[in-house]
Formats: sequence, C-alpha cells, structure tokens
Amino acid sequence: MIELPDLVAGGLAAGTLSALALGGGLLRLRRQQTRQRAEISALRTQLDGSLRAFTAEVEHLAARRVPAAAQRVAHPHLAVPGPLQPLTVGTPLGIALENVLLALQAEVASQRTRVDAAAQAGMRGATREIQAALYRLQDALRRLQQRYDDPELAQTLFQLDHENEQSLRRAQVAAVVCGAWVGLAREESHLVDAVTGGQARLAGYQRVKVHNHLEPGTALVSHAVEPVAIIVAELLDNALRHSAPDTDVVVSLEHVHHGVCVTVDDAGLGMTRDERDRAQRLVAGDAPILLTDLGDPPRMGLAAIGRLTRQFDLGVDVSSASPYGGVRAVLRVDSHLLSRLDPADRPPAPSAPRTTRRSVPATPAPTHTYGTQDAVPDAPRHHTATDENGNGHGEGDGNDGLPQRRRRRTRPAPAAVPEASAPPAPSRPARRPEEAAAALGALQSGTAAARSGAEAAPAADAPTAAAHDTDHTHDEGGAAR
Repeated sequence: MIELPDLVAGGLAAGTLSALALGGGLLRLRRQQTRQRAEISALRTQLDGSLRAFTAEVEHLAARRVPAAAQRVAHPHLAVPGPLQPLTVGTPLGIALENVLLALQAEVASQRTRVDAAAQAGMRGATREIQAALYRLQDALRRLQQRYDDPELAQTLFQLDHENEQSLRRAQVAAVVCGAWVGLAREESHLVDAVTGGQARLAGYQRVKVHNHLEPGTALVSHAVEPVAIIVAELLDNALRHSAPDTDVVVSLEHVHHGVCVTVDDAGLGMTRDERDRAQRLVAGDAPILLTDLGDPPRMGLAAIGRLTRQFDLGVDVSSASPYGGVRAVLRVDSHLLSRLDPADRPPAPSAPRTTRRSVPATPAPTHTYGTQDAVPDAPRHHTATDENGNGHGEGDGNDGLPQRRRRRTRPAPAAVPEASAPPAPSRPARRPEEAAAALGALQSGTAAARSGAEAAPAADAPTAAAHDTDHTHDEGGAAR
C-alpha cells in the first residue's frame, strides 16, 4: 500500500516535469515568433526598396526615356537612355518597359504620318489655287507682250513675267512635294529646250553655261518634259544659291549607254558627308517624305526631285564632288523617256545652245546615197533638208551631210552659210505664241536682262529673239569652235 507522502512527491515531480516542458515550448514559440517578426521586417524593407526602385524606374521612364523615344521617331540619330538599374535589362520588368517604348514609338509615328498627310492635303489645295492664279497672270502678261511694240514696255513685261515664273516655280514645287501633279502637260520637246526652260525659271540664270553635246533632234516624250524641267531648275537653284555670285554653273548634256545625262557642276562650298548622304536619300525618293523633315522654313527642292524621280522613273545622283570644288549633280534620263524630233521641221528654240555634234550625222552618208541621189540637185538647201528629214530618222541624219557638200562647192560666197541658217528667223513670229503657251516663253522673260545690250528690231518679236541670241552667244560660239 502506497503511502500518502509518496503520492504527493510523485505528483509534485510530474507537475514539475510538465511545467518544465510547457516552459520550454513557450520559449521555443517566443523564439520562433521573434524570427518571424525579423523575417517580416526584412521582407517589408525589401518590398519598400523594390517599390522605391520601381517608382524611380517609372519616373525615369516618363521623364527621360519616353521623350527620347518620341524624338527618335523624327531624329533616328538620337539615343534613348537605358533603365536606371542595369540589372533590370532582360527581366520581366525590363521587357515590359521596352514594350512600352516600342508601342509609344509606333503610335507617335502613326500620328505623325496622319498629321503630315492632313497638312499636305491642305497645302495641295492652297497651291492649286495659287498656281491657277499665276497661270492666269502669265497668260495676261503674254498677251500684253504680243500686243505692244514699245521696247521699254516689252522689257518691263518680260521682267514681270520672269518674276511670275519664279513664283509659279515655288508653288509648283510645293504642290509636287505634297503629292500633286506637276500641273502642266506639254508636247514632245527637244531635251535642250527643257533644260533651258528650267534655267529661265531662276534668278541669276545668266551664270548658267550650257554645253550641248547631244545629237540633233534628241527630245523627250511628252510626259517627261515638265518633270525634267522642274528637276533641272531645282538642281540649278541649289547650285546658284550655294556658290559665289561671280562663279559660273556649268551644265553638260551628254549621251550615255542607257540614255542621256544632264550634269550640273558648281564651284560652291560643297557638302559634308552627312549632308551629301541626306541629299542623296531625298533625291532617290525611296523613303516617305514628310513636311516636318524639311526644316523650318521647309526646303522642298530635293524633296520635289525625289517625288519626280520615283514617279517618272528618272535618276538623280548628288553624291559626287564637282571638279570645281562644289557639288556635281547628275540627272539620268533613260532611253524609254527619249524621243526624236526632226531638227529641220521642228528646230530647238533660237536661244538654245547649238550642239557640238554636227559632224556625227555624216557617218550614215553612204546609206543615204542609195535613196536620195535626186535630192542633191535641189537648189534650196534648207528646204531640201526639211523634205528629206520628214521621211525618216536615218534619212534625216544623212541629209545633214549633203548641204555641207553643196556649201563647199559654193564656198566663193562665204556669206551664204549664215544666210542658209537665217531663213528660220521669219518663221519665229508664227511659232512664238505656241511656244509661249507651252511655257517656253519663260526663257524669253528670263533673258530680259540681256536685252539691254541688244539692238531693238522693228518687229514686235525681234527684241525677244535678240535677247535670246545675246544671252547664249557664248554657247553658239563654243559650238562653232
């Protein structure tokens, strides 16, 4: 039988052990709670740091990266800053931020194109009205030129016509850049007439020296005449603006394997590599043209060239340096845009520089002798050439050699040679209204300044012819040499 004191002692021992076990458990719980609190505090600190870093990254995105990305749409050479934390690159957060920038750039480019298209549409409408008014003014000036014979009044009208032509050129270039049609349709014309027509649209046209090395009768198809004149005018305008006023701009017309090249050389300052690359991109016409890319105020000449080269399958290169220290610009007109006109039936304008290739048509002379023996005895050499040229291109080339043999036999009268070239003069009054209506009268108005040194003729159109002949004396002299 267990005594009471032993039971009490056992109970006390059991209670003590339970108390000790409970105390140890409570102590472990307290330590675990302390560790958890420390971990929670560390996680809270880490979360606060991440939140602050994310906030700073978003602020950096909004303050620097987004504006730079928007500017890069218009200026591709600008760099977009990276994230504040380099470790962000490649992480989900970094990829998400880059996607934000890409979406922003795409939307900015889309809106920019849409706004520019609206601006171009508005400018097209405005330039169309301006062009119509300037064409009406041009017609009124031409009628006044044909009505009055007073030399001083005629010179004043020519000057006004030239100023109107320059304004019309600027409006036409703006319309072309905005996607409008060239605004003028012409018939087939001699290529040299298109070049001199573009020259006459400029202030300072007297500084342009044209050297014509084309075969006689080299012409442009109708839809290429006005685009070539516009391109030549813009190339010459750049050359005149960026070269000293006491220097000349040299234009050469040459045959090449695939067509004809019009080369413009100036003695200006030239262009840097970046400027040359940008100019070449514009004249190539490969990239879309936006008005906001053309500066303030916009410089539309090269952009208009780019529109026309792409639209009419022409080629322009401005990547070379001129041998005179400036820029060389080359316009290439391929064979499918070329035609041929009978120079006897439809000669070039009297002011056009004479070609230096007059001896070239003599090569097919043996072929010509088979079918044109009867044409030799004809006395009027000029009319004989006209009749034979009307039969075909080959015969026209051969006939140019026959009058030369007749001139050798009549050499004792050397004055007959200029007389042979003089008969076209009486036909000028009959052709001049049509040429004026076709905008070739711009050359007449462009040479108004040269009229001051010429003698006034009694006929109404004679002062104009004298002005043209005076303006291009150097070209004719070079051809004669």
